Order: sequence, then C-alpha cells, then structure tokens
Amino acid sequence: MGNALAVIIQLVSGAAGGNIAGSLMKNQSLGTVGNSIAGIIGGGLGGQLLGMLGMSTGSGGLDIGSIIGSIAGGGVGGGVLMIIIGFIKKALGK
Repeated sequence: MGNALAVIIQLVSGAAGGNIAGSLMKNQSLGTVGNSIAGIIGGGLGGQLLGMLGMSTGSGGLDIGSIIGSIAGGGVGGGVLMIIIGFIKKALGK
C-alpha cells in the first residue's frame, strides 16, 4: 500500500510541477491540461528514476523522508518534462 501511495503522490506533485513550470515559462506552456498531462507523466518518470538511483520513494513504508522524496521527484520530474515538451513544441512550430 505504501508504494501505491508514493506513486499517487508522485503523479499529483508532477501535475503541480508541470503547471508551476508552465506558469513560470509562459512561452513553453502547453495550457493547463497539457501542463498537467506532461507533469503527471514526468512525475511518474521522476519518481521511478529516483527509485532506480537507490533513493527511497515510499517502498519501505510511509515516513516523512519517503513522502518528501516522492513530492520532490514528482514535482521536479513533472516540471522538467513539461519544459522539454514545450521547447520541442515551439521548435516544431517554427
């Protein structure tokens, strides 16, 4: 159950990270729905990447460290993926 909660936290924080990145970088923004979708995907990937690097993201239980790790991994992953997709979309639009 702890692992499923970690994934949910990563996805939600990824959506938030995507929307925060979109509001900060308006030229790369994909709109609220696009930012959220890119953020959710990036949040899931960011959390998995942290897990592969050996950083606990909730598999050992529900402690404050794993919650913070899930939020950080999801938020950063979501923001980064939204920015990358925004740059690609802008480059293809020219």
